[in-house]
Amino acid sequence: MSNGPREQGEPFKRLFFALPCATAQRRAIAQWRNALGLNSGRPVPAENFHLTLMFLGSVAVAQIPGICAAAAQVRTPGEPLTVALDRLDAWRRAGVLLLAPAQTPLPLRQLVYALQQAMLALGFEDAPREYRPHLTLMRDFREPVPESDTPPDFHLNARHFALFESHKGRYRSLAEWPLVPMTGSGQ
Repeated sequence: MSNGPREQGEPFKRLFFALPCATAQRRAIAQWRNALGLNSGRPVPAENFHLTLMFLGSVAVAQIPGICAAAAQVRTPGEPLTVALDRLDAWRRAGVLLLAPAQTPLPLRQLVYALQQAMLALGFEDAPREYRPHLTLMRDFREPVPESDTPPDFHLNARHFALFESHKGRYRSLAEWPLVPMTGSGQ
């Protein structure tokens, strides 16, 4: 990910777009992960569970309003996004254990593409590789994919996507945009 050089000493934040994971879902996934009885790697805190859409990297604080304005113009599916997290996998090069969908839903791919196009106009270039949606369970994981008595069967149901900041191992939402058009008046 590259968006050009930053000025020396300019404040920045590490940013990414993602679909957040609801509290009850985070708890259920963490409980399932804990039942795997893993002895390798570092567990990702459950409050950090999310499905990354696009990683922006280190971004000058002054660019955040432009990023938010561009994200607000992204065409969304117009309905909640449901992503099945039904496959346990390990990416050895990255050293992560993760949940992923066996099939990536078309509306998710379309949202990611729309975000990439919106950010391209701001100078962000995504690495030329296929989008692989996933939810990271463990870091520094160097073992084979563990066996599970209960196969993963989670469904991330997102009504919005968000811009997150990564700071000292924690993720904080800076802004959110609905996937579903707002309804009703007088709100």
